Amino acid sequence: MNQVYEKLMTCFESVKKKIDFVPKVALVLGSGLGDYGDSIQIEQVLDYHEIEGFPVSTVAGHKGRFLFGYVENVPVVIMQGRVHYYEGYPISDVVLPTRLMRLLGAEILFLTNAAGGVNFDFKAGDFMMITDQISNFVPSPLIGPNEEKLGERFPDMSEIYDKDLQEVIRCAARELDIPLKEGTYVQLSGPNFETPAEVRMCRILGGDAVGMSTACEAIAANHMGMKICGISCISNLGCGMTDQPLTHIEVQETADRVAPLFKQLVTKTIVGANKLLEGK
Repeated sequence: MNQVYEKLMTCFESVKKKIDFVPKVALVLGSGLGDYGDSIQIEQVLDYHEIEGFPVSTVAGHKGRFLFGYVENVPVVIMQGRVHYYEGYPISDVVLPTRLMRLLGAEILFLTNAAGGVNFDFKAGDFMMITDQISNFVPSPLIGPNEEKLGERFPDMSEIYDKDLQEVIRCAARELDIPLKEGTYVQLSGPNFETPAEVRMCRILGGDAVGMSTACEAIAANHMGMKICGISCISNLGCGMTDQPLTHIEVQETADRVAPLFKQLVTKTIVGANKLLEGK
């Protein structure tokens, strides 16, 4: 048994001793979006510190706990705060929570984040549905010995973000009359914000939004056979696109401003995603 898998199973056994809830959907809440979890029907709460060997988030605004409960009768597990590569954890620890939620029963992974827009058609406060990603600037979480119990050695990446779930998000946005952008998400390592040249690079490569998370989680989930969807809250335009210097405060302020719309969109998407599962 390799060390990464052994650590994952230690965390899994630790959670199972405390939690008897089986989720269908796993939701990861990004910077400034964590309050969504407080609005659901919560059945059980598990702080990351209570899980043996579990990596703990150190970022302000990330509460650092799992919520188990229901979004309109859909059983969900919610991460209020994720672990980032820039915090100094190995990439296998960064994706450990994603793998753990799959082992607990989640079939769908719904990723959210606050991201910088590198597309000039975007503005702060927009929502961008992620249709593809670029993850080459951080290590792949699949590097090292492959554990066949999790997935195959060379997983296909042609449709990381499930096409049917993308249509669920589009329909939800239309019904709620919420404007929805679509595009490619680029994960850089952080924690520093990007330079103007790096923003131009991301745009040249085909990126529409840039951030410090998400893509590696999607790779790990895809490896384990989960259906994946994602939404970025565009918190600001990238460095050099405006005269404004970038701050984490701005990220949180934008997320707070659009939070009511975000909550509606996430709820309707989860309900729609569950119907998709039931109809499979």
